[in-house]
Amino acid sequence: MIQEEKDRRQRLEIAKNLGINPYPANAHRTKNIKDVIDGFDKLLENKEKLTVGGRIMAIRKHGGISFINLKDESGSLQIVIFKEEVSEEKYKEFFKITDIGDFYEFSGSVYLTKKGEKSIKASNWLMLAKSLLPLPEKFHGLNDIEKRYRQRYLDLIANPEVMEKAKARAKMVAAMRNFLEQEGFLEVETPILQPIPGGANARPFITHHNTLHTDLYLRIAPELYLKRLLVGGFEKIYEFARCFRNEGISPQHNPEFTQIEAYWAYANIEQLIDHISKLLLTAVKAVTNGKT
Repeated sequence: MIQEEKDRRQRLEIAKNLGINPYPANAHRTKNIKDVIDGFDKLLENKEKLTVGGRIMAIRKHGGISFINLKDESGSLQIVIFKEEVSEEKYKEFFKITDIGDFYEFSGSVYLTKKGEKSIKASNWLMLAKSLLPLPEKFHGLNDIEKRYRQRYLDLIANPEVMEKAKARAKMVAAMRNFLEQEGFLEVETPILQPIPGGANARPFITHHNTLHTDLYLRIAPELYLKRLLVGGFEKIYEFARCFRNEGISPQHNPEFTQIEAYWAYANIEQLIDHISKLLLTAVKAVTNGKT
């Protein structure tokens, strides 16, 4: 256990001794950070009370004023705590138990600093989750490729563009599903555990079914079962299929991957080419604001 983890665990115990639950079941967030920033002027005019929540990314203390950088999925926002506006005991208690990486919620009203930075002046706060391990180093980020791939949660914290890629993928999948449904295709699910690996020339992963006393294979492709559905009478079907191939690993080749496979009875090759072109165009437009 590294020293910083020991220090954090000590602060965890301090919180417990103070009667603070470091992992409460409930949060009280009323707005996400993007909503606060977008509606800042109106919130300032109405002097509206609000609560935001997120991960503490930085803490700066300047005498009786502290500045906290709070981040949620939608963005980042500065939290300002004035020592003179909260009790001294509460102010000191906060720094006794808090580390960068902790999740907190802060309640108060929006506040514009002298430098014009949109902020929230906090009058109350609540620890939502105590972080027991430090975040990746601030200035150099997470550059170890092996660690980035094996510990994706750290990659997401240190490299915001990774989260944007995940969101882009989700938009593409949703757009393709919507397109196929509008074209009359039915989404189906076929078995992942199969008695015979087929549909592609690849080495499968093998597992064993204890009740049936037989070996089964994680599918390398959904093709054969999709074709059986055509035999059964379906005419336009597709599947976003999770497939597994026990082969090499590279950024372009992962043993576990998702593929889309569709079948259209009574259509010829020209129709399928046109259909696939429109499908890909739809996916691209979903992440480029309609541009191609």
